[in-house]
Amino acid sequence: MTRRSFLLPIVLLLLAAACATPPKPPPRASRDIIVLLPDDQGKTGAIVVTSAGVERRLDRPGQTVTVEAGSPPGVPTVIPGQEVQAIAGPALAALPKPPLQFILYFEHDSTDLTPESRARLEKVLGMIRDRAPVDVSVVGHTDTVGKKEYNYALSLKRAVAVASILRGKGVDPSVLDITSHGKDNPLVPTGDQVPEPRNRRVEITVR
Repeated sequence: MTRRSFLLPIVLLLLAAACATPPKPPPRASRDIIVLLPDDQGKTGAIVVTSAGVERRLDRPGQTVTVEAGSPPGVPTVIPGQEVQAIAGPALAALPKPPLQFILYFEHDSTDLTPESRARLEKVLGMIRDRAPVDVSVVGHTDTVGKKEYNYALSLKRAVAVASILRGKGVDPSVLDITSHGKDNPLVPTGDQVPEPRNRRVEITVR
């Protein structure tokens, strides 16, 4: 008897406490903010946002629209750059930087860079130092003059020559990836045995 009379008040107290707990408020509707941003070259495309059967088109930099679950999108507006940064800045900072691409040209049937490309090398090196990349792709090419086997070897020599310059300027050899395409992938499509200067090149991609 004593045990039962001891337990009963505890049970009643718990039930009373449970009844006194206020009900939880209903969950808030999902709310998304969509902002249209230019790409790394400053170009802006267009997107269409659809919700509850209503479409809104965004086609200007900084244009934004708010969407709540089950409701039509709001009216698009253009917000100033500071607000764009406040909304999208953290997400943009977390994105990997887009690859950088450079083209260096060569003298005919040679591993010697043209004067213009020799001057451009300093810019390439500066961007590599700033980027601290994990991969630098160095791909050699030729025009279509000569036999396929010869051109493959020549374009490989061109890629090796550029990679050697980069190493000599302090680029980590472990990030260099050297490839030869010969005359198989011309920058300017031509017929066979055509001496096109723009195809005598090395393409560098910095990631």
